[in-house]
Amino acid sequence: MAWATARHILVDSEDKCSEIKTEIANGTEFGAAAKANSNCPSSNEGGDLGKFGPGQMVPEFDKAVFNGDVGVVYGPIKTQFGYHLLEVTGRG
Repeated sequence: MAWATARHILVDSEDKCSEIKTEIANGTEFGAAAKANSNCPSSNEGGDLGKFGPGQMVPEFDKAVFNGDVGVVYGPIKTQFGYHLLEVTGRG
């Protein structure tokens, strides 16, 4: 069965999400940005979502996680929860 590992940052606005993505592009470590900014409880773990299969996350996540490249930061991705930055950390 296919699987992926990823981490994410959840915020309330697209502008904030884009601002954090720029900070990461300029050298801020993703996990540190998650701890400082994310509204998700996963922020305590640097945004780590663990290992999951297709269909276990919202469709917007599945599209990025199972079609995008590993190690790339995607977003802003809008879901019913808010705006996310998503980094695929592994896939198999």
